[in-house]
Amino acid sequence: MKLMIASDIHGSAHYCRQLLERFQEEAPDQLVLLGDLLYHGPRNALPEAYDCPAVYEMLNRHRDKIAAVRGNCDCEVDQMVLDFPIMADYMLLEAQGACLFVTHGHLWNEEVLPPMAPGTVLLHGHTHVPVVRDHGDYIYMNPGSVSIPKEDSWHGYMVLEQGRFLWKDLEGTVRMEFALPA
Repeated sequence: MKLMIASDIHGSAHYCRQLLERFQEEAPDQLVLLGDLLYHGPRNALPEAYDCPAVYEMLNRHRDKIAAVRGNCDCEVDQMVLDFPIMADYMLLEAQGACLFVTHGHLWNEEVLPPMAPGTVLLHGHTHVPVVRDHGDYIYMNPGSVSIPKEDSWHGYMVLEQGRFLWKDLEGTVRMEFALPA
């Protein structure tokens, strides 16, 4: 199963459109969204082409392939316009022999670890910075942000395929990679 993983669209129709173009080209089995889909939040400037209705209309067209968790900028009113569930604070996914603890990052993160078995991948967005850190007992990964990258990172997403995580920019160029331990 091939996964595409993205976070922090923050209502940008411009970058959501680019993400979904990559989604069509990557042809994953599932698009995993790590929250903050529609609203930009009080600490962020408006992203390019801020248009929440356009974003939810684009995402709803792919509702059968989306699995999502709630970000700190997502709320019940957002769920009213989205045709796929977003209100869970986390989900567990089994993919390619790995257990993924999927969350946004504002509740569970490297400082506040969720209850998880050794070897689990803690996967979250929230910081807008792409990263991978192997802590021995668990691996922490973040795809960065689709629309508002921080710390000189890129607009991007991740792909999990054949035991490898690839961080890509919205042009599809691989920026980072990490192979799951055998």
